Amino acid sequence: MMIGKAIYTLAATIVGVGVVTAKPFLPTPADFPVVGELEPLWIKHVMENEDTSTAMAALVEVPEYLAILKKHDLKVLGGPMIGDVKTDAARIWLRSALPGKVRVEVSTTKDFAKVLVGVDVVTTLDSDLTAVAAVGGLRADTEYHYRLLFAEKPGKKTYQFRTSPAPGTKSAYSIAFGSGSRYNPPKEFMWSLVADQKPLAYLALGDNVYIDITEKQNQQRVYYYRRQAHPDFTKMTSSVGTYAIWDDHDFGNNDIAGGPDPFKPEWKPKNFEVFKQNWVNPDYAGGAENPGTYFDFVVGDVHVFMTDGRYYRDFPGGTMLGPVQKEWLKKRLKASTSTFKVLASGTIWTEHADKNGKDSWQGVAKERNEIFDVIRDNKIPGVVLLSGDRHRHEMFKMDYDVGYPLYEFESAKVTNNHTHGSNPKALISYNKGNFFGMLDFDFTKEDPTCT
Repeated sequence: MMIGKAIYTLAATIVGVGVVTAKPFLPTPADFPVVGELEPLWIKHVMENEDTSTAMAALVEVPEYLAILKKHDLKVLGGPMIGDVKTDAARIWLRSALPGKVRVEVSTTKDFAKVLVGVDVVTTLDSDLTAVAAVGGLRADTEYHYRLLFAEKPGKKTYQFRTSPAPGTKSAYSIAFGSGSRYNPPKEFMWSLVADQKPLAYLALGDNVYIDITEKQNQQRVYYYRRQAHPDFTKMTSSVGTYAIWDDHDFGNNDIAGGPDPFKPEWKPKNFEVFKQNWVNPDYAGGAENPGTYFDFVVGDVHVFMTDGRYYRDFPGGTMLGPVQKEWLKKRLKASTSTFKVLASGTIWTEHADKNGKDSWQGVAKERNEIFDVIRDNKIPGVVLLSGDRHRHEMFKMDYDVGYPLYEFESAKVTNNHTHGSNPKALISYNKGNFFGMLDFDFTKEDPTCT
């Protein structure tokens, strides 16, 4: 099996932005349709509310809000976002503008002459106007069209997605990934560029909206509202299977560590509830007893492991993942039958990390090597490492022998302005403009490749 040199898709815009250290709230231009008009209301009624549990319920009877809905005939304010895409099923997330029933219909044709699947969901104030429709009965590696209906009337747009290829088939496809995705109005076009590559999945590796707020869930929500209602982000999420973990800037604040207790500090499970409400991931592996954003899924012959390096992080205790998540990862790795295994982390794996490893896997090298030992000792082939956090686009070869070269690919400046300096130990280290990563898988070859 060959894992060749990384050839990145560099969707880059070279801009004259100086290095900044602060991360102020970046406003949407007031004349930008919908998001620019709604943003002052989200700030006034949700973000500035003294009740930290405040959500969209604070707006549904506000005259100015209702006037904007009427002006644009708005039925949906977030999504649709497609995820958990399998060979025969997928899940579709949305946030409606007002509470009520929404119907999701799926067809093989854009005119919906024959509706294959129809699923009704209900958005409520308790769900922050979100709902997830599970659609099944689909065929592998097939393009489908879908639409949203409100009061039995189709919305103005239709969308499409592709189901996962079946394992063992001769197929080729891409998985995109990125981090460093602060909500940044001049840079939001990057999501359209991701969508234009037509990957089967996008892996959001943390720092997905740059919140930097630890204990006020109402303020966290507004960051999600702005991003999810932006048309460029919707272009991607409506067509590309979207999977997300968090890192420090959307879990809490810079370089934060959650500690070993699943439910303390008390803000941890509260922030996790906000996170779950705003993504469409598969079921989380830890369940109710061991919360966290870790899970795994399969796309064709690629098994992706999304890890949470913040919720249980305890460097004095020698752990990034905590004992339950670590055992889950080792067990699932050993059980995987996929040709390639992608281990995704919010922070970098390399021995040559910034900050002498104080905010990366190098800070818990013993635990990292324990995972690598599992790969080596069980002769697990085809492992690729992904990471985010440092605002660069780079490739490392690990100083660890698992029986074949173990490469790490990091891409962490999708929309951010702030840049981190190049790492001289990297095989590739690029930090100009903005970018995202792409893994291209080719199973049409006798010896499948990951580029």
